[in-house]
Amino acid sequence: MSLLHLSFYSAFTLSGLGLAFHRTHLISALLCLESMMLSMYLALSIWPIKNQATSFTLTPVLMLAFSACEAGAGLAMLVASTRTHGSDHLHNLNLLQC
Repeated sequence: MSLLHLSFYSAFTLSGLGLAFHRTHLISALLCLESMMLSMYLALSIWPIKNQATSFTLTPVLMLAFSACEAGAGLAMLVASTRTHGSDHLHNLNLLQC
């Protein structure tokens, strides 16, 4: 395993651990999700270059578009929950009360 692969795997794993263990604020969960998407984007953009596969060069752009949509939806939920509940603490949000 090269150093490049190790850095991508460790960035994705640390982002997943941050998402699992630091669940106090919604903004920290969104930042962990965005760092996971960033590490996946970097891995997918380096992969076709290393393998000389020109057919997969559009895949990182497509994933970046989905990541931007996910970030926009996450920020909209953050603003809506902050307006209704007064803060972005995740323990204030209850899915059973709609």
